[in-house]
Parts: sequence; C-alpha cells; structure tokens
Amino acid sequence: MIERVKGVVEQWLTGIGLEIKAEKTNISHTLEGNNPGFDFLGFNIRQYKVGKHRSGKSTHGTTLGFKTLIKPSEKSIRNHKERLSQIVHSHRAAPQAALIAKLNPVIRGWCNYFKTVVSKETYGDMDDYLWTLTWQWATRRHHNKPHHWIAEKYWTPKGDRKWNFNGKTKNGNEIELYRHSETEIVRQVKVKGVVSPFNGDLVYWSKRLRKSPSVSTRVLKLLKRQKGKCEHCGLTFMEGDRWEVDHIIPSSLGGKDRYPNLQLLHDYCHDAKSAEDGSHSSRARLNLDDEIEEPDEVKVSRPVLKTSRRGNPLA
Repeated sequence: MIERVKGVVEQWLTGIGLEIKAEKTNISHTLEGNNPGFDFLGFNIRQYKVGKHRSGKSTHGTTLGFKTLIKPSEKSIRNHKERLSQIVHSHRAAPQAALIAKLNPVIRGWCNYFKTVVSKETYGDMDDYLWTLTWQWATRRHHNKPHHWIAEKYWTPKGDRKWNFNGKTKNGNEIELYRHSETEIVRQVKVKGVVSPFNGDLVYWSKRLRKSPSVSTRVLKLLKRQKGKCEHCGLTFMEGDRWEVDHIIPSSLGGKDRYPNLQLLHDYCHDAKSAEDGSHSSRARLNLDDEIEEPDEVKVSRPVLKTSRRGNPLA
C-alpha cells in the first residue's frame, strides 16, 4: 500500500515539475527489522514490543502488544553533544560565568524542543556528559591542584544537590549552569473529538492555543495561570460565561496594575468581590463589556460626557 501511495505521489509531483528526493525518502517498519523506526525533524518515531500491562490499545480497546514512543534522535543527541563540546573548548580561558552564560541558552533551547516527547532519560544522560565536559574544563585550568580543591572552587552544594556549577558575573550576581533534567516534560494533550476552532468554544481554545483574536493577551495569561477557573468561586469558565479582569487589591486602595495583582472572575463574582472590598462604587461608573478591566492607575484620561454651557449632557 505504501509503495502504491509513493507511486501516486511521484506521479502527482511530476505534473507540477517536482520529484521526490531519493536520499530523503525511506520506507521502514516501525516495529520489525534490523533498524525499525524512522527519524523526522530531529525526533525518532518507533514502536517497542511490551507486555500487556504497558501495551498501547486500539480505538476499540484491543491490546496491540507494542507501544509507540517518540524520542530525540541519535543524530540530534550527537549534534547537541558536539555543540556543547565546542562551546566548552572555545571558552577554555574564559571565566566560569562567561562559560555558563554561553551554555545555558543552548541547553534550554534544545530541551524545550524535545520536552513534549520521551526525553527524561536522554536529559539525564546529557547532564552526565555535560558534567564530564565541565570537570575536564576545570581540571585543565588547575592541573596541579587536588580534585577536592577544584570541586570546592567551581561546584557548590545547594539544596539536595551537592554539585552545582555556579559562577559570579562582573556585577557580583550568581549564575548557575542549567541542567537538562530541570526541564519539565509536558505531554501533548489531544484535541477533544467534538470541538473545533470554528465551533465557538472560546474558553477551550483560548486555554489550549494561548491566543485568540477576540481575547486579550492579559486574559489568556490569566486563564492559563488559573487553569481555566474563576479565582472567586473556583468554578471552571464555560462557553457563554462573561468574565472580567479584577485587581486583587483595588486600584483605589493602592493596588498595582500588574499580573501578580490581577485575577479573572465571573462578572457576578466580580460584583460580589467588589462589594466586599469597597470598590463597587468605582466599578459602577465603568461601561461594562464582555471583558471588563478596572481603570489603570497610570491612565489619567477617563471617558466623560461633554456638557453644554447650560450643563446639559450632550450625546
């Protein structure tokens, strides 16, 4: 079947003046054979034979006898090791803080790319490799010093970890080498089978995509932080609910217009909370909309009605 599909694709590409590149085209089995699985965009996709208790299941609940795992490919791991090695080698005479400042962005970027797949074991192996690199870097600088002296100079205990590669910048600030294993593995959550970006489920897609043309960035960040729940009543926001951004400490009482002082509430929860903290009277002057935010203390302009010389409001 795959060979037939390949033939159809080749025929279709020929009609538009293109062709499949043979070096990048490979048909392999993901479970059987000498080299099962395949690499794609730095990931290795492969199926592994497992027992019935760890086996994946079909849509009908049938035990398959294997489990599909996506991991960083060997090529990606090898390239990352080479990159780390090049940085350490090029900073042999540099201060410890300069080396850490150069390594951290590379480590964070690589880990964030693979944090949605099975990477925890790989992260641990990369930390071991990085420790070897930094130890070689340190012993080369002080080849006539005992190992315990080198360890105390470049590694300091912190919390449960005894080996923390820390340095100090020119400003006296401490900088610590980021570990691969510190990256949290975040599993990709499947889209619910009954929802679509076109069905109007604003709450679901705002939380999932963290962006929406009809919802402000501030509301999206608060939705994510509160895990889609109202901070006052604890209930999950549902489609059709009206929400409002509230200052935990009201602006009238000196509250700042910053994220630590903001929360997302149902409109009726906002009314109840405002009545409790005494800011209800100031809210009553606002023109309420689908998304209502309290006045920002840094904005001195306020919407007012123009008046005539007689004092009558003009529309």
